[in-house]
Amino acid sequence: MTEKKDYLGTAKKQMRLSEKILAELPGFRGYKEKELRRESDKLIRNHLYRKLTGARNDVKDVFQKLSDRRSLDVLSDMDRLVAKFDRVTEKVNHASYGYSGFFDVIKVQEEALDRMIDFDNQMVDEAAKVVGEAAAFKAEILKQKYDKAKDSVQSLTDALDAFEEAFDSRQEVILGAS
Repeated sequence: MTEKKDYLGTAKKQMRLSEKILAELPGFRGYKEKELRRESDKLIRNHLYRKLTGARNDVKDVFQKLSDRRSLDVLSDMDRLVAKFDRVTEKVNHASYGYSGFFDVIKVQEEALDRMIDFDNQMVDEAAKVVGEAAAFKAEILKQKYDKAKDSVQSLTDALDAFEEAFDSRQEVILGAS
């Protein structure tokens, strides 16, 4: 089940009367439209960040259980996985909002912001795969099924790598290069 929402449409519907009046002024309309798009994208990325943080916390719980059990064969892999989760979640949290400076050569237009929103919305499905893998891994460990821990770590690492690789292409998608 997908969790995609139309954040931009919701934001437009929730504008106050004063904002709607100002949005009709020449010059301000374009500014307001861009702001709404950036804020909508920020909401999507905050959603992604919260989901990935939850998955990271599940992985940390598993790491603690495996540490308590002294499963030395997977602890180094788990340590790398936790570090990768930290890096990827912060990458999502601190990704660009689609601003360009006044003197920048490449200006971010509405179409690019729409591509950014669409791309980040697609990343919700990718994040769901990572979250699902982490939840399944935690469920296995809580049931004390330790025999497939190494395979689960590898599977979760692969899912997180796929998410990060897709997310890294974000800049090219926004600029229309991909």
